Amino acid sequence: MNQVWDPLRKKMVPLTPEEKVRQWFISVLRDSLKVPEHMMMSEVSLRFGQKPFRADILVYGRDTSPLMVVECKREEVEISREVLEQALKYNLVLGAEYVVVTNGTRTFGFKSTGDEALPFEQMKSFPDWEAMQE
Repeated sequence: MNQVWDPLRKKMVPLTPEEKVRQWFISVLRDSLKVPEHMMMSEVSLRFGQKPFRADILVYGRDTSPLMVVECKREEVEISREVLEQALKYNLVLGAEYVVVTNGTRTFGFKSTGDEALPFEQMKSFPDWEAMQE
């Protein structure tokens, strides 16, 4: 199997279809949204109750708290309500202000509203890392 360098894990990893999407979105975060590499982690292990899970990408703010959680799927996986609910469930543990789901062809971002009735709203565009901290 082909391998690719993961700049966040600092090692070669198998180039699976999901990894291809993850590496693409890492480059979007770094190059377009100006997220410093040292403020991102990939494949982060967490626990939701007794269940372990892995967040595909976490972006941290200057205060080192989770700022964004990203759920990556293979290109052929539909970005469905279930995919979004998976990312939102992860975020119950993380408390990040931004949640993103992507399959490399479709990407949706959501921002916390602070409203219990409607806790997240879909974003029309993505702010850069500096603007996310305001």
